[in-house]
Amino acid sequence: MQPQQVRQLLEWYHLSGVTEATLPAPVNRLHAPRPVAPAPQAAIRRPAPPPMNHKVDPALTASPAAAAAKARELAEACETPEALRQAVMAFEGCALKKTAMNTVFADGNPAADVMLIGEAPGAEEDRQGIPFCGPSGQLLDKMFAAIGLTRETFYISNTLFWRPPGNRPPTPEELAACRPFVEKHIALIKPRLLVLVGGTAIKSLLDTQQGITRMRGGRYRYHNAWLTAPIETRVIFHPSYLLRQPLHKRLAWHDLLDIEAFLAVDK
Repeated sequence: MQPQQVRQLLEWYHLSGVTEATLPAPVNRLHAPRPVAPAPQAAIRRPAPPPMNHKVDPALTASPAAAAAKARELAEACETPEALRQAVMAFEGCALKKTAMNTVFADGNPAADVMLIGEAPGAEEDRQGIPFCGPSGQLLDKMFAAIGLTRETFYISNTLFWRPPGNRPPTPEELAACRPFVEKHIALIKPRLLVLVGGTAIKSLLDTQQGITRMRGGRYRYHNAWLTAPIETRVIFHPSYLLRQPLHKRLAWHDLLDIEAFLAVDK
């Protein structure tokens, strides 16, 4: 491993919270002092969420084919990311809008070379209307900061624009209804590199049934009907998975180094 890579790896460990390898002396956990429970605090009163006024069309939500066709019709007419955002907000073919607080469209720099596509909004994303703003988003920001990228230098969206209730996995019908918007979104941004974050984004956009563990580390090319040429594509673990499986952060680090190496090559 080159010195530069060693330094970057140490920085990545630091950003991940790994600041100490061992203690100076062994600790007998069986005889460790019992932690003292914190004193109970008064319940925090939070304001009620705003009333939901998202409209859905029962005829469209009852027919996945009709919903996908309507989404493609709306996406076809969009010439800018802002026009596409308005079309997504007006779309009435996804029943998830009935239970969502916000439409979560995108964040970051639409002129960036790198576009990330995640899975679906979580609870915090639904509250704020911003993709990847909860705990997994904070880890994602740290991951890309380790290779010199921030939301000023990348752009991020999702395969779904509304939170599934209880953070359940999206259904094929929900993904199909949103996919035309996602495809047109990628074509309008036209990034130099597309990064698919998590298994749902991979299966939805690369039309594969292979899992993220098999797909990560590979190099792919993404294409759809609105693109004039394929886009270089990489896949990475979703940060929420890394929060549950921190040992896989070492694999994520190799994927980040591959992204950094690709971007370092002259255009």
